[in-house]
Amino acid sequence: MTSQLRREWREFIAAVRRLDPQTAFVLVAAALFALIQATFGGRHFFSAEFSHLFGREFRELAGWAWWFGLRGLTGFILPALCLRLIFKRSAAEMGLGLGDWKLARTIVLVYLPLAFLGAWVLSGQAAFQVRYPPFRPAAFHWGLFFTFEAFSLFYWIGWEYLWRGFVLFGTARTFGVYAIFIQMVPFAMLHYGKPLPEAILSIAGGLAVGALVWRCRAFWIAVPLHVTQIFALDFWCALRHRTGISGIGPEDLIDLLRGWLG
Repeated sequence: MTSQLRREWREFIAAVRRLDPQTAFVLVAAALFALIQATFGGRHFFSAEFSHLFGREFRELAGWAWWFGLRGLTGFILPALCLRLIFKRSAAEMGLGLGDWKLARTIVLVYLPLAFLGAWVLSGQAAFQVRYPPFRPAAFHWGLFFTFEAFSLFYWIGWEYLWRGFVLFGTARTFGVYAIFIQMVPFAMLHYGKPLPEAILSIAGGLAVGALVWRCRAFWIAVPLHVTQIFALDFWCALRHRTGISGIGPEDLIDLLRGWLG
């Protein structure tokens, strides 16, 4: 029995030594970062632990800043530092280079008007007006609106880089193109509890954006695609809250802009 255990131990050590250290580290670290986000990154945690440090008028915005900031820290800053400082990866190897920026620029320019048009239509529905912008005072104060959007940008950079940068490029040396499918799995799992159509679309969306990032060789392309969609919803819903206009026709758009500018 002792000899068998020793043999198993030697085989285990040999198997561990054959592992790619970066790939193993990235997959474990990504799970740890996601766990930290889920445990300490919520606004409820902030409310319970830190809200008393802020004046009543700033507590809600501070809660959003905490959520956005921790996501950016654990999704972007720390993962990027790990690849750079521990594994000495270059910006390009980490997905932070320019990549095929001409293709990325073309895709973004095509997507921007489509995102604003789609958000305009969706913002006419009461279900979206109730939800966006999630920080309701931002709908009536442009200073708060753009402060909130700036915080949320850091959030989305962290959200996208953890999966489409850290995991995708961090495991590519081992899994090759199959890293696209690997990064999709946790991304889709994080949509658990969302409406079923949105949860199902997260699978297709995770694969599509992952493939696009792989093609462009830079994670940056994922950020404006996600940010523009949310920003447009926040923007149109904010204007609807200000003007009370819910229609989606051309005349409604003109009236809404007149009500805003006038």
